[in-house]
Amino acid sequence: MKVMLVDDYEPARQMLKVALQHIATEFLECADGGEAVACYAAQRPDWVLMDIGLPKVDGLVATRQITSGDPHARVIIVTQYDGSDLRQAAREAGACAYVRKQDVLEVRELIEARTSPVHPEFL
Repeated sequence: MKVMLVDDYEPARQMLKVALQHIATEFLECADGGEAVACYAAQRPDWVLMDIGLPKVDGLVATRQITSGDPHARVIIVTQYDGSDLRQAAREAGACAYVRKQDVLEVRELIEARTSPVHPEFL
């Protein structure tokens, strides 16, 4: 399984790699939303783990661009930010889940489950 990690903070990408090392076969890494959009188009990863606070192109804009180009793209927002307005914006951008960074093991559970494209918090 190919997973794209999009976060401008390299230790956060490393944390996600450790959490997913037993289920992912390949990792792609991007530090900006614009870079992520281009990488997604070229590589078509199985999952995208997207931070919100990114330089140049933020994660919500990048998510919207990725999902508008591929409605089947599976993007999970993984961020330190929380709030109903951000969750709503993520949902509208096409994200299938929203996870806070301190709950990183939930990301692995979501990917392993694959039973529903929509996270229960979005229902």
